[in-house]
Amino acid sequence: MNGDDRLNLPFVNDLSQLPRTFAETIAQIEKAALQRLAEEADRKKLYYHTETHIRNVQRRSHQIFDAIYPALTQEAAANSTPIDLERMRRLLNLCAVAHDMVQLFEHNPQGHMARRRTPGVSEIATIEELVAYIHQTNQQLEQQNSSHARLTETDIAIIREAIHATICAYDSQEQAIYQPLLYDPQQSPAIVTRILALADIGALGMDGIEVYNQEGSLLFLEENPDVISLLQDGTLYQLEETNPALAQNIRQRLLSRCRFQVNFAKSRLARIEPELQGFPEAAIPVLRHEIFKYLTPETVRRVEAITPTDNGTGLGKLLQFFRFEQYLDLEIEELEV
Repeated sequence: MNGDDRLNLPFVNDLSQLPRTFAETIAQIEKAALQRLAEEADRKKLYYHTETHIRNVQRRSHQIFDAIYPALTQEAAANSTPIDLERMRRLLNLCAVAHDMVQLFEHNPQGHMARRRTPGVSEIATIEELVAYIHQTNQQLEQQNSSHARLTETDIAIIREAIHATICAYDSQEQAIYQPLLYDPQQSPAIVTRILALADIGALGMDGIEVYNQEGSLLFLEENPDVISLLQDGTLYQLEETNPALAQNIRQRLLSRCRFQVNFAKSRLARIEPELQGFPEAAIPVLRHEIFKYLTPETVRRVEAITPTDNGTGLGKLLQFFRFEQYLDLEIEELEV
């Protein structure tokens, strides 16, 4: 990791502006995290890891939380175990807001290839910066005798685990990504952790095919910044004539993303049942049939049917599928399919 890529979170110097309640502390940290993410998005030309993604993960997280809330309440009553569900909700919201605030890419000496992230590096950097800021805030709160507004070590442990759970690994058999922490036999992830992990990659199951494909297009733009300039100046549409080798390079990258989209959809369907097992038993049917309602064999068949994956698929057809113009605010000419 290049230390020069790291930015410091803002620090509260005016003690009169310190939060007075736990809710205000969470709100202050969320504001700082969103500013950090905005700086990353602008500096590193991010198209997917932006506030839009954050708001989608927030929304999905709260949909899941609301669905399991009655079961959590019943379990707490049956076990005589006090659970501060409002605190849990606020911690979940913070995790959703902050989980992607640092984005670090591997050094890419070649101009025309996808830029990549080493798995876990961005998430660990996010956790380190976020926890450092929380500790700074806690110290200031203690100095002002406002310890009731601080985050506890238990809170911080929940945040660490939840963001860590969003780290993805690649399954070579499924040719798709998954979240290993949810499958670690040595772990028993907390509810906040499970919710954030599934909300982060839950677009297909919770929002359907259109949102799923939108996210795929935005990820491609983010990971292939060289293609953006070719789209913006119109060069891409003459590339098959002016630079056939580069046109083929981009075609293969687009085709690879399409194949991943199909494989990831199949993987999500296959993995949803075991991933729901950590939730309260009474809530699982609601989660499966009402929250992840689009995650069905029919949905996966539809994804497979509309996504171009054949070896001979032309550049024009691939560009029509990804519809990049709507994300770059361009009026683009169509290539022949």
